[in-house]
Amino acid sequence: MPKLKKHLLPRIQATLEQEKTTFDDIPCIRTAPESGSFADLNETDFVYFKSDSIYHHKLLRFNFTTYAVRRRTDIVNPGMSRHNVMLLADCADGNSHPFLYARVLGAYHANVIYSGPGMRDYKARHFDFLWVRWYEVIDPESSGWSNSTLDSVRFPPLHNNESFGFVDPIDVLRGCHIIPAFSTGKRPETRVDVSRCAKDSKDYKRYYIGRYARKYHDEY
Repeated sequence: MPKLKKHLLPRIQATLEQEKTTFDDIPCIRTAPESGSFADLNETDFVYFKSDSIYHHKLLRFNFTTYAVRRRTDIVNPGMSRHNVMLLADCADGNSHPFLYARVLGAYHANVIYSGPGMRDYKARHFDFLWVRWYEVIDPESSGWSNSTLDSVRFPPLHNNESFGFVDPIDVLRGCHIIPAFSTGKRPETRVDVSRCAKDSKDYKRYYIGRYARKYHDEY
């Protein structure tokens, strides 16, 4: 749960800042202690889930604009095979590849109460988020349009801190088509480095991003 709170905290602060510019006449309530044991609390300790509840959703719909300037919708179902999405990479983080790819493990929302510095009230605010398992791009310099090759991806080891994460649905560009690299074979049958949530015991060692295999022939 701490990792989820770290994901939600900057979104909460951005929402409060937006509300501050919209409702300038409503003062912020500052409750951060200046001394004592509470001074050692992390900012995420001020994030609470109303009724201690997180709500699960089965389907996701992402609207996007095609190159023909038409509106299309991708439906993502974490429980079925259509569970992969793509996002823009942050070049400031040193990413040499323009996109990020992820498998959606779950879609949720929570009503969040924030009681830290800059809070405005005790009202619960609605936040949607996705729990994902990230793919890592193999040799990003040799893939892409300039080399006329498909992007090649794989799952990083489960023990890596960045193997799983949370995503704001608004950052998702669209669903993506990921094809197993059948020639590389599947991962060895083992109980080590396997996640029941990701259901990855029969995953392939490598995958290709099928940029051409899109409905309506929409290439990205």
